[in-house]
Amino acid sequence: MDLTAVIIVPVLFIGLPWLIFHYVTKWKQAKTLTEGDEKLLDDLHEAARRLDDRLCTIERIMNAENPNWRQQCLPGRGSESERLLATGERL
Repeated sequence: MDLTAVIIVPVLFIGLPWLIFHYVTKWKQAKTLTEGDEKLLDDLHEAARRLDDRLCTIERIMNAENPNWRQQCLPGRGSESERLLATGERL
């Protein structure tokens, strides 16, 4: 019985708190961003900004060529063939 108490007491008062604090610090470290993560986020943000600029440019060009292009691209307007035929393209 003394051997069991000698094993259980250190496990409860040393091993268990060590295990808990070990994983708490691991979770806290995992929540922070590394330099690589920050660089990746910056690169993704820059790519998204460039894509948004490109989309705005395409929309300006489309508006200049055909001001009603948005109505032709709306979903639920009909089948794909009807939209293509409405724009004058042949299947």
